[in-house]
Amino acid sequence: MDGLIYLDNSATSFPKPQEVYDYMKEFYQSHGVNPGRSGFDKALEAEEVVHSTRKLLMQLFNGTNPNHLTFSYNATDSLNMVIQGMVSKGDHVITSNVEHNSVLRPLYHKKHDGEIELTYIPFDDKGYIDPDDVKKAFRKNTRLVIINHASNIIGTVQPISEIGKYCREAGIYFAVDASQSAGAIPIDVEAMNIDILVFTGHKCLMGPTGIGGSYICEDVPIRGTRYGGTGVRSAYPFHLDEFPYRMEAGTLNTVGVAGLNAGVKWVLREGMEKIHKEELVLWDKLRRSFQEIDGVTTYCADDTENQNAVLSINIEGWVAGDAGTMLDVDYNIATRTGLQCAPLVHVQLGTDKMHGTVRFSVGPFNTEEHIDKAIEAVREIASIKKA
Repeated sequence: MDGLIYLDNSATSFPKPQEVYDYMKEFYQSHGVNPGRSGFDKALEAEEVVHSTRKLLMQLFNGTNPNHLTFSYNATDSLNMVIQGMVSKGDHVITSNVEHNSVLRPLYHKKHDGEIELTYIPFDDKGYIDPDDVKKAFRKNTRLVIINHASNIIGTVQPISEIGKYCREAGIYFAVDASQSAGAIPIDVEAMNIDILVFTGHKCLMGPTGIGGSYICEDVPIRGTRYGGTGVRSAYPFHLDEFPYRMEAGTLNTVGVAGLNAGVKWVLREGMEKIHKEELVLWDKLRRSFQEIDGVTTYCADDTENQNAVLSINIEGWVAGDAGTMLDVDYNIATRTGLQCAPLVHVQLGTDKMHGTVRFSVGPFNTEEHIDKAIEAVREIASIKKA
């Protein structure tokens, strides 16, 4: 990594475990064929890797039917399919100010086009959504509640189980964007009352970019929105309604699925809770140290409870982008600056007027030395404006 201190794991985890790189290369060289489309051995073996990855993710999410675990390009891709496939004209949808643009933009397009009514739930001063606020927003025509499990800016982990319970009691479908939490925080779709779970492979699941998907419970009446080849019943003029084909069309990113398979196995072997605990130890050191530096503001970072290893800050006298550039150029520290694709978080925090924040996100390959260097860099930058 040429001395780079990489603290942008919320964007994508880097580096990946070595076995992810190795398995992707080995798999593509030996099984880079179209899975399940033909009867020869390599095609069948490639399909078995796809199916085994569905089952592996079922183990992680406590789902019941691996065929309802479907793959896509990423979480954004799946969220678009979920929103398009779940809501109809006249429906009411509830979401929150914590959301990423992968949720906000598809919903806004539908609202702008006059197709749906839309309610945004704010978060409290600690960064959490009150489930009672969600319940109070229910209407007779509420069709879908869609909530971000863990924020990519302030790192807060939302009370999904409680929100899901209210939705289940009201007969409203509940979708969860687990882009930042899948692979870091335990998810049980049954216990947490989740109807639809959307994930991406390239963050905490330690897979490559270009692979993600969704798990859709068996009684959820989602419409398919893409049509094309499935390799099955080719003479039938309509796209197949059964899963996984309802949500998948065309050739899968099979090498991406293989990389995700290796990534999930690494997470399970290392221990998801162990990885997360170690990340939070580093995050907490970063948080406490930043809060001791004069002129540094942290956002919604009170303690490690219900928290992901994501920390956003601003430095007095510095535009976030300039501080990030200095961290990169002068200290070889990679962070993410700006609005981080979640503008309503910044609007509610007031950081939209400050060009966003500098975001530090810890991953499993960060060390205490990395954190110490980041703390010292921020201390030095903050002192420049004070001089």
